[in-house]
Amino acid sequence: MRLLKGRLINVSNRLPVLIRKRAGGIRVERSSGGLATALDAAWREEPGIWIGWAGASQSQGVDQLLAKASRSRSHVLQPVELSEEEIAKFYSGFANEILWPLFHDMPSRCNFDPEYWEAYQRVNRKFAGVVARAAQEDDFVWVHDYHLMLAAGYMRDEGVRARIGFFLHIPFPAPDVFEKLPWRKDILSALLQFHAVGFQTDRDRCNFVNCLQRLLPEINVETASPHSIVSLNGRQALIGTFPISIDFEEFAQEACSDEVAGRAANIRKELLDNTLVLGVDRMDYTKGIPERLKAFRILLRRFPELRKQITLVQVVVPSREEIPDYKDLRGEVELLVSQINGEFTQPGWVPIHYMHRNLSREELLAYYRAADIALITPLKDGMNLVAKEFCAAQVDERGVLIVSEFAGASQELRHGAILVNPNDFSAVAQALRDASQMSAEEKRNRMRLLRQIVKDRNVQRWARTFIETATAVAADTKASSSHGGGAGGDQPLTPKYPPDEIAALPLVAASLPFGARLHTMPGKVHRVAKVWPTAQS
Repeated sequence: MRLLKGRLINVSNRLPVLIRKRAGGIRVERSSGGLATALDAAWREEPGIWIGWAGASQSQGVDQLLAKASRSRSHVLQPVELSEEEIAKFYSGFANEILWPLFHDMPSRCNFDPEYWEAYQRVNRKFAGVVARAAQEDDFVWVHDYHLMLAAGYMRDEGVRARIGFFLHIPFPAPDVFEKLPWRKDILSALLQFHAVGFQTDRDRCNFVNCLQRLLPEINVETASPHSIVSLNGRQALIGTFPISIDFEEFAQEACSDEVAGRAANIRKELLDNTLVLGVDRMDYTKGIPERLKAFRILLRRFPELRKQITLVQVVVPSREEIPDYKDLRGEVELLVSQINGEFTQPGWVPIHYMHRNLSREELLAYYRAADIALITPLKDGMNLVAKEFCAAQVDERGVLIVSEFAGASQELRHGAILVNPNDFSAVAQALRDASQMSAEEKRNRMRLLRQIVKDRNVQRWARTFIETATAVAADTKASSSHGGGAGGDQPLTPKYPPDEIAALPLVAASLPFGARLHTMPGKVHRVAKVWPTAQS
């Protein structure tokens, strides 16, 4: 069912495909990034345009390759050309040496180079120009993530009259962290140029509003649960919480295939049917990989009976290898793997199997199915879709999810997962031991609950909810303006979206102590009103 009168124009740093230079020329490859995968799954019925960088500097033949890749899609792929200098200073520089560490509460890793800021402005203006040439008034422009937070203002300068929304896929920091950014007021003011700004969690949304109130005291904030309305200089913007998800049905169906089932059985056989603990991450200092390895070392030291009975498979996807911090991190991770294996390896058993490479979709699903425990312990994460992918692929309902309380996914999955503080190595080790001893019945009940949550709150629902909410607010803005209220009108906005009800099992598993039984009734679905947790929950 179509949601929009016009077209959907997605704008993200990268397209869902990458242009790779090879010895024989250039070719198109599917992007493996979580953002691209999620948006691709959510956007199958809306015609439109996807605007982004194609992953290579200007080359002949790019337009023809993207036109060919667009034929099987409902949307056209429109590239934004970036020079080598822009890639270095905008992407590697401002986005990943300033915004990424700052927004993940690691300001000491930031490099506040003013040249990066100049490049960030230029590239945002360049993206806005591409949008201006494509957008029509009935379209909805959806801008994604921290790379493009200035885009709305530049679009308006270019004469774009379409409705514009923004979604931040990473966390938003608290005021005492965010205020370290030299260009803090510029970023906040630019975000308020969007009709709607979406965040992954209530904590992120509240952090953003608190930053506004501290740094832009002239703003007015009104609560219209579950969102907030912010007014500044006659313009109003909705600030809301919209947790992203995955295409549950697609993952579950692919996990049921004979090929995946066979590969999963072989993995378990190769690992001697040990308790298989799985970690899947990009190589990034926010993912807590060294901390996870240290917790696993404590597990083997504290519970020697688990030696030769438990194996950690750690998959690390190469990422941002041109940035020095990431090179250093790889060295630290591989040294820890070597030390732990050197300390505990016995004939016929290696405690950690480490892979530094991309996995195919089929191979990844096989590891999800084979795993007894998924150990997902980022130090900070906007959502972490690996946690949801694991649940969707657990068609046998035999796995246990251990997830960091600092991952956005923990708010939705806390009712069936084991939550841990990744900085508490002993607690993570104890959680691993508890999960390895959990009864089959409790594992089944917890995983059944988790899968129901992910199924109900899928990526299609995320996209639909954001678009419906943002377009309703934009319509209110235009209506207020047409009644003499200026750019934003004098009347407060009231979001026009129906109260949402979700089908879910009773959410009580999280309150049960380890070993307690959760009784569910298969096939029984309860209708419950949507509950929006507080920022403290």
